[in-house]
Amino acid sequence: MTASTNKASFHHLGPEAKVAIIAGSGMLPHSVVDALQASARRPLVVAIEGEATFDPAPDRYDLLPVKLEHVGLLMPRLKREGVTHLVMAGGIRRRPPLTSLRIRPKVLLFLPKLLWAYARGDDDLLSTLIGWVESHGIIVVGAHEVAPELLAPDQVMTRAKPTAADEKDISAALEAARAIGRLDIGQAAIAVGGRVVALEGIEGTDGLLERMKDLRSHGRLAGKKRGVLVKCAKPGQESRADLPSIGRRTVVDAHAAGLAGIAVEAGRSFILETGETVRLANELGLFLLGYEEGRER
Repeated sequence: MTASTNKASFHHLGPEAKVAIIAGSGMLPHSVVDALQASARRPLVVAIEGEATFDPAPDRYDLLPVKLEHVGLLMPRLKREGVTHLVMAGGIRRRPPLTSLRIRPKVLLFLPKLLWAYARGDDDLLSTLIGWVESHGIIVVGAHEVAPELLAPDQVMTRAKPTAADEKDISAALEAARAIGRLDIGQAAIAVGGRVVALEGIEGTDGLLERMKDLRSHGRLAGKKRGVLVKCAKPGQESRADLPSIGRRTVVDAHAAGLAGIAVEAGRSFILETGETVRLANELGLFLLGYEEGRER
């Protein structure tokens, strides 16, 4: 396979750009900080309390811890700090009730859209939040635009390679992942023996793999070997937020679940701590595959 070009659009950050990161859980926000620092930028990290894991590091970034319920009060602070661009990175495990949100009077004008999006699902909510931020003159950019080196290439990244049987599992799981993505349910599926056996729900990929471990003792799966986890972006997904990601924990959990490998959508999925994640997959004997968007298997 050859390396693919990323089909997502990119926004060039000029030398005067001041970047803020709305940081949730996981390693992605830290990778974004590293990428910005490598380009001599000092970001403002807005760390969501209970989600983000950032300690003060005044030599690297400015830190602003914020309760999730208070994000609606942020805009004046960001404008005072001279923020021109904003990145949303990391997971948010909970969605607070609307009655607990603290908002400024101007947000009331945006409330009908917010209520509509809140009821429809994560994709609509993220798109609505992006529109609200940009209505204040701040440009929202994707984590992939700041740290494109984290995007999965269109190739096998490990010594282990998928077998013909694994390719059938990839095709089956990919079709299922796209189907649940259209319903805004999840981004991942697992297939074993050419048959889909588990779909990602609100528990995320970690919970999906934990469930897969339990399924190995199920009568219809007992004795079956290998299997593949596939992750892909939801069809029509807003690429500036919530692109699929895997990392070291995904590899460890996939191995514990008895899987042969992991396949992710090239150019639209992140591989966090790439070098260490690939090294770990090689150590455990799993394959990591980036497949080109739109290519039928």
